[in-house]
Amino acid sequence: MERYLSHNIAKDSDKKIILLSGPRQSGKTTLTRQLFKKFDYLNFDRSEDRDAISKKHWDRRAECVLFDEIHKMPSWKRWIKGIYDTEGNRPRLIVTGSANLDAFQKVGDSLAGRYFSYRLHPIDMKEGVLCWQGNVDEVFRRLMECGGFPEPFLEGNIQFYRRWQKSHLDVMLRQDFLDMYAIRSLKLLELMLDLLKSRVSSPTSYANLANDLQVDSKTIKSWLEMLENIYAIFRVTPYHKNIARSLLKEPKFYFYDIGRAIGKGARLENLVACSLLKEIHYVEDVFGYKGRLHYLQTKEHQEIDFLVTIDERPVLCLEVKSSDDNPSRSFDHFSKFLGNVPRIQLVADLKREFTTEGGVQVRHLPHFLAEFHLKDYCEGHLPRL
Repeated sequence: MERYLSHNIAKDSDKKIILLSGPRQSGKTTLTRQLFKKFDYLNFDRSEDRDAISKKHWDRRAECVLFDEIHKMPSWKRWIKGIYDTEGNRPRLIVTGSANLDAFQKVGDSLAGRYFSYRLHPIDMKEGVLCWQGNVDEVFRRLMECGGFPEPFLEGNIQFYRRWQKSHLDVMLRQDFLDMYAIRSLKLLELMLDLLKSRVSSPTSYANLANDLQVDSKTIKSWLEMLENIYAIFRVTPYHKNIARSLLKEPKFYFYDIGRAIGKGARLENLVACSLLKEIHYVEDVFGYKGRLHYLQTKEHQEIDFLVTIDERPVLCLEVKSSDDNPSRSFDHFSKFLGNVPRIQLVADLKREFTTEGGVQVRHLPHFLAEFHLKDYCEGHLPRL
């Protein structure tokens, strides 16, 4: 299947180095291999390829050279910068990695002006419907039961997914994690991930996690950041007009692998979180805007699940429900600063869509996500995307 970033990456690779990151097994290598008829592929995890990389031996007659996992190589930025500066962009240069390359771009020589970066996400409702010719119900079933990673999603079998899920976690923790971080407490890390499964959709207390695992809060914060860097989880922070203040409050954590969330309600919210983050990253990577995903909560526990901001301006407010089609009262509470920002309640089991007199839209969750384009909600708030 053709992935949603294929056209953009192919076009930009004519001009710049492409840095493509994303969760392990989200389809990065498959995507890049499909872009060109003649390419050379070198994976830093393979000893024979590491030797070729160190000697700069590859097919320079190819349309493209694909370097996989070279962020694990010391001074990789300086290395690829040297290639680009001396040989130009022929053959094209594409770097892929299962870790957040942004975390490694801050070290060493700058690649400023020489690259475009993209983040590839697993399959969501919109991309899945394109693959399954509009069968919204089947795509929704597969995502809820098997998650959005291409292999288990396309297989569509729960038993296969559970076996895949176990091996996927083993690879992330024992290969990606240990390749980048010196950590002895892998068992505690696995236990922390298990604890997070039941806390999806709830604010995460570092102190409570630290108490449960008998480690200090600084260790918990460090582990969570590491798991974000290898695309195991992502955080959603509470919104405040002062962004710095929001980072000091308790975040929520969601999984890129939707099926890890426990319970239908939490899994639905995780599904929506993944779809929103995917759209935000697309708007950032393709159009150059800065997006954030937040939630809204007061001390009195008035709460809205998600608020999307683009260039620090709220553009979309969403509440997620399994079957309750009564609009959340929290919409009214937050309307004083939301202004004309669209307020939408997504309901998985909804018989009829409607809009309230106050302007709250109640929409069928699977169909809404299947047609969702974040740029449609930015008009009037930002320059045209």
